[in-house]
Amino acid sequence: MQRSERSTHIPGKEKEVDIINIKGIEDIGYVQPDSILLNSIIPEENTGCQHGLYFQDGERRVDYILTYHVKKPSSSRSNRQSSCFTDNAFTRTLRRGTARLGRTTPQQPRSDLELASPDQTVDYHEDDKRFRREEFEGNLTDMGLELEKDEDTKTPGVGFVKIHAPWHVLCREAEFMKLKMPTKKVYEVKQSTGFGAKIHTLLKKATEPLHPNVEENRIHDVKHLSYAFSREKQHLFDLSDRDSFFDSKTRSSIVFEILKRTKCTKAKYSMGITSLLGHGVYTAAYPLHDGDVDGENVEPNDRKLLYEEWASYSVFYKYQPIGLVRKYFGEKIGLYFAWLGLYTQMLIPASLVGVIVFLYGCATVDDNIPSMEICHPKNNITMCPLCDRACSYWKLKEACGTARASHLFDNPATVFFSIFMALWAAMFMEHWKRRQMRLNYEWDLTGFEEEEDHPRAEYEFRVMQKSLKKDHSSVKKPTEIGEETTNKWKQTVQSAMAGLKLTEKEKLTCRDRFPAYMTNVVMMLLMIGVTFAIVFGVILYRISTNAALHLSNNPTTRSNVRLTVKTTAAIINLVVILILDEVYAAVARWLTVLEVPKTDKSFEERLIFKTFILKFVNAFTPIIYIAFFRGRLVGRPGSYLYVFESYRMEECAHGGCLMELCIQLSITMLGKQLIQNNLFEIGVPKLKKLIRYIKSKRRSFQEEEREKKLQRYETDHFLEPFAGLTPEYMEMIIQFGFVTLFVASFPLAPLFALLNNIIEIRLDAKKFVAELRRPVAARAKDIGIWYNLLRGVAKVAVIINAFVISFTSDFIPRLVYQYMYSQDGSMHGFVNHTLSFFNVSDFQEGKEPMDPMHLGYQVEMCRYKDYREPPWSNTPYVISKEFWAVLAARLAFVIVFQNVVMLMSDIVDWLIPDIPKDISIQIHKEKILMVDLFMKEEQGKRQFIESMTPAGGKDNRNNHTPIARSRSIPHTRSHTHANNF
Repeated sequence: MQRSERSTHIPGKEKEVDIINIKGIEDIGYVQPDSILLNSIIPEENTGCQHGLYFQDGERRVDYILTYHVKKPSSSRSNRQSSCFTDNAFTRTLRRGTARLGRTTPQQPRSDLELASPDQTVDYHEDDKRFRREEFEGNLTDMGLELEKDEDTKTPGVGFVKIHAPWHVLCREAEFMKLKMPTKKVYEVKQSTGFGAKIHTLLKKATEPLHPNVEENRIHDVKHLSYAFSREKQHLFDLSDRDSFFDSKTRSSIVFEILKRTKCTKAKYSMGITSLLGHGVYTAAYPLHDGDVDGENVEPNDRKLLYEEWASYSVFYKYQPIGLVRKYFGEKIGLYFAWLGLYTQMLIPASLVGVIVFLYGCATVDDNIPSMEICHPKNNITMCPLCDRACSYWKLKEACGTARASHLFDNPATVFFSIFMALWAAMFMEHWKRRQMRLNYEWDLTGFEEEEDHPRAEYEFRVMQKSLKKDHSSVKKPTEIGEETTNKWKQTVQSAMAGLKLTEKEKLTCRDRFPAYMTNVVMMLLMIGVTFAIVFGVILYRISTNAALHLSNNPTTRSNVRLTVKTTAAIINLVVILILDEVYAAVARWLTVLEVPKTDKSFEERLIFKTFILKFVNAFTPIIYIAFFRGRLVGRPGSYLYVFESYRMEECAHGGCLMELCIQLSITMLGKQLIQNNLFEIGVPKLKKLIRYIKSKRRSFQEEEREKKLQRYETDHFLEPFAGLTPEYMEMIIQFGFVTLFVASFPLAPLFALLNNIIEIRLDAKKFVAELRRPVAARAKDIGIWYNLLRGVAKVAVIINAFVISFTSDFIPRLVYQYMYSQDGSMHGFVNHTLSFFNVSDFQEGKEPMDPMHLGYQVEMCRYKDYREPPWSNTPYVISKEFWAVLAARLAFVIVFQNVVMLMSDIVDWLIPDIPKDISIQIHKEKILMVDLFMKEEQGKRQFIESMTPAGGKDNRNNHTPIARSRSIPHTRSHTHANNF
């Protein structure tokens, strides 16, 4: 039964096929001429509906689409044509009459499903879905929406419900949602004056070619005064063009709000649109795109303009048209792209400074005394073996390349760069707060407060279950068990109705959620444990591969053991990270579903937090191990630390672990950006779209129908559903961690992030415009929990960089040697100072090298990197006093660096105001103008009332009646006028 209009049956003619509801269309305010009705009876391709953007009448715009599964006999499919207007009384009555004539037995009860054949069971479920759709669509009609169905499309097996919101519904819902709309009142936006304004004007002229060619991006000298829409104050707004007063983004968000509010109550429990989608009653729900982006004779539209000026790689150097993005997709998506654009702009100075630091390392590598001492041809220092048995003694000068490469990232400039990046992060956060306030003003979001969202369908279902369980336990008696079996249906309905009443009072408590909370804690710890286990597995791989390669007969292989092991281990880590990212995303969603959050906002925040924790641990655990643990749990020659009694813990190269940390960071960061962020984002949506299209073709289109143009709602049906902004934000937050957390070891990270983001912006833009269904516009005044995560990462970055400089690099040991132990205040002798002596006769039995004559002579003493007493001292191999001096200096540096940088960040935060001065002035000016506007309106009302009052002919008692009448006249007229539309 179709429910685009209400209908009643003539008693006694239930099984007749009569045109009894031909005038039912009048109920929604549109009386169709006979010609249109005839065209509806014999449907043809109608170009008046503009390829699916309008109803069949060509006047009512499609604001939203619901799709559902249609099961039809294949024999009749080829004889039916597609129609843009199938939801009329005649065709609906034909369908209903045919179904009734074909049904000889009543609907099979639920309790007899076991006795029914599989086909009958499937039919029962299809009928159940159809009845729920009918009820839901009937409730939508009661809410004032207008529906039109199309089941005879060129997309086999899919029916479409087109939804249109008439004017009075838009006005009512805009008032309920407190939407700010522009009034007739305009005021001049005064530009700032002075020296700063002149510089701003010059910069504006210089960057003019970088601005996109869209109207919404231009700065206007006047601005409309905005006010929350009210039906009683419609005269304040410019309603000369009602078709464009509410744009397509606003119309779809209003319809979505109604869809969320509307429920199916005749089922066992209340079902909203989310539950209906989850149970397969509807297969999809989405607003339509404005039109095509390419092709011949494509009419100009916002989507096409976005595709040309935003989603094209040829305009990568231009600013984003954020105003048009907000107009088309809504404030929430607009804020994401505004944040991404600002983040990318802020990466430019960070990249320049990082490149300068790297070039400084390249320029000073030949002047670095420690690396010069290592690479000196006369260097005759013999080093202890790097592994047991398979490895032999080696010369320190063999580490010349590693030492020189380490200086590129381990030099005094990296300390300055770490301080700079900490201040950069603070300035970025403050700049974003100012940018956010400016957008709030431009987008009329000042004073906007998010209201309590509707409860999620899963939450309502759980509360219903709890209510029914409590109701059963309190009402049910033993004597009623026999009566329960005889009147089961009645009792179920009564219980459901009782549960609906209890739902308003009941709620899920911590006790109800305790099992879910415990599951969350256990699973989160388990997933983190899995990450640690995999990192430990990679460590074992490095240790075993290192020993195996040293046994190789190929001299080239033996000479490149370290590089081979480092690179392959980093690639293995990357692959594992990419796989676990997908697993952890699914686990985080499953854990969040178990918690049954009340609202969508609560669900999203819990999901984001869990996903961030798991992905952060997954991405940075291997890096943290290399930075802070590798080479510190080794032991010394003759007393090494072993894993499983056979695997000796790995050591850092002589130049320190910073070079290995840089390799791990670069491979992980670049791999995630190239493979996960770009390749997956391009390839996966296209692959899914291709699969859906192939499946649709396999359902046997007619050859001539394939060549016909699909309707807009059919084309959008093949696009990928919008999955939210969480994946987009998450990859950028993880990238922000790579840029800030270990920037002391990898100063080129901002540059790689900048290059990635230039592509990422256009890639995301193309995905939103051309690859995804149009998202429902959502209002938001900030980026929510993501800002708190950014601040947290920025604070942690200061601490981690302090430890990287202090413990991972040789910056502090060099300073201690230069100012405490050097004879002439230079770095000469630093390498020898950091090496301890070991007597080869003290090797454990079975751990000495198999080829002790590898260097051509007998070795009696070898050196290793540590601060320990020599074997000839009274306390051989005991930690020396130099170690404690260096450790004290390291800890002191961490404390001083952390507090100084935190203080400087707080000073930056305090110096930069959150609200720009000009925006603060304009907001204050708007408030004054709004008060003046209402004062003038009140004065106008008073003068009108006084003019309506007879002069001197009435006493005070009679003066009350005209005043009351005059006040009611405008309201009555406005109300009547609104209802007519």
